Amino acid sequence: METTNEVGTQEQQEPRRNFDHKEGRLNKYTLFCALLASTNSILLGYDIGVMSGAALFIKENLKLTSIQEEILVGTLNVFSLVGSLASGKTSDYIGRRYTIVLAAATFLIGALLMGLAPSFPVLLVGRVIAGIGVGFALMIAPVYVAELSPSMTRGFLTSLPEVFITFGILLGYVLNYALSGLPEHINWRIMLGLAAIPAIGIGLGVIAMPESPRWLAMQGRVDEAKEVLMKISNSVDEAESRLEEITKAASVLVRSPTASPESAHESDWQGEGVWKQLLLRPTKPIRRMLIAAIGINFFMQASGNDAVIYYSPEVFKAAGIHSKKQLFGVNVIMGLAKTFFVLLSALYLDRFGRRPLLLLGSAGMAVSLAGLGFGSNFLDHSDSKPTWVIVLCILAVSADVSFFSIGLGPITWVYSSEIFPMRLRAQGSSLAISVNRLVSGVVSMTFLTISKKITFGGMFFVLAGTMVVGTVFFYVFLPETKGKSLEEIGALFEDKHTKNDNMERAIPVVYS
Repeated sequence: METTNEVGTQEQQEPRRNFDHKEGRLNKYTLFCALLASTNSILLGYDIGVMSGAALFIKENLKLTSIQEEILVGTLNVFSLVGSLASGKTSDYIGRRYTIVLAAATFLIGALLMGLAPSFPVLLVGRVIAGIGVGFALMIAPVYVAELSPSMTRGFLTSLPEVFITFGILLGYVLNYALSGLPEHINWRIMLGLAAIPAIGIGLGVIAMPESPRWLAMQGRVDEAKEVLMKISNSVDEAESRLEEITKAASVLVRSPTASPESAHESDWQGEGVWKQLLLRPTKPIRRMLIAAIGINFFMQASGNDAVIYYSPEVFKAAGIHSKKQLFGVNVIMGLAKTFFVLLSALYLDRFGRRPLLLLGSAGMAVSLAGLGFGSNFLDHSDSKPTWVIVLCILAVSADVSFFSIGLGPITWVYSSEIFPMRLRAQGSSLAISVNRLVSGVVSMTFLTISKKITFGGMFFVLAGTMVVGTVFFYVFLPETKGKSLEEIGALFEDKHTKNDNMERAIPVVYS
């Protein structure tokens, strides 16, 4: 796949920007909007973190079997698939901004149902609804932020959703620890019901956010797109140059390759024909984008990260830690490590690039999971529980989630939201993230069952092998996108023959 060394051709076609020295500065209003949109992702993180502890109390209070516990945990992930699939078409139809509101409102209803659930079936219904809201949130936050961000800071800003997921996990762990002393028929309800508070805050915060200028351009609302760009750019020249690229892309992608940029004013495109272009008649570049986006989302969840977090109390119980306070304390340590490294990755993502951090993270996960497999296997075949092995397991789990936070965690959202051209971005991202949610649900709902068959140690060795395969996949199929505008990234997935044909016909390659 000739992708990583062919950037020069595309750059020769693009005009040199005269505001590059200013584009590197982080616009405060853009940061504000990115933070608000990314707050949506705290909903999934909080559920992952809080459910790891709440499940212990729910299992005892409602007398659940292990299979029911798996269904309870995995239901949210499976039904987030529905939200992910619907979110692409929805965000093309009603806009990115109102899709964020829809995500928060749906999760709010689910959180209230979970907190007030009198029985297991009602609790499941609440998790189904909350899962749909999570699916909407996971797709729309990175796409919205990517469409607002300049190329030099897009990695940092688009990784903010993962920062908030991680913060939500840590918040869930802390509340597990703080509320664990309450009666078991009350504590888990408070743990789950508190998720309604950030959902309300997100819904209200959207009032201060603008619509995506790229979505506005596709609707023909170019004057409104220009107003937004003036706010999120560091200079008038930068805003006008970005507007020119966006309207050019809108006219080419929404109408036809021969349309003029001014024709974008007449567009009212609402996502028609995208699934056919993605799945039935994809060009070679689009097929490569799909392989890259679906692949990175698949390995993100096939790594077992969500399941390791959900079921870490079960793993540590098997290691000999039985006190709930101690179990939740270990979780807090794990959450702090995860939060530190995701912040570190976000801050350096635009400096070091996507590929180096992704390869470092996935290789580190493979080693960490192998160490966890060794420790778990040793404990499984030992009558005693040596302290050094328990410490090894705790360090290995913390290292696993830390390497995930360096690589796959933030970079999956960044990569999925930036590689598709404007016309396909929302629905292409929704397809990739639906694979993410499907794999997450399958892993979460089978983790305990498979672990009982092959032991926790065996399960961790399988996950380690999966990450070895994932590391090879990332090296072969994912080109570097650091510093490229959304207009330039598409060229990374083209081959020389396609580019030469485009140059001979003088047809611009626009991927705004």
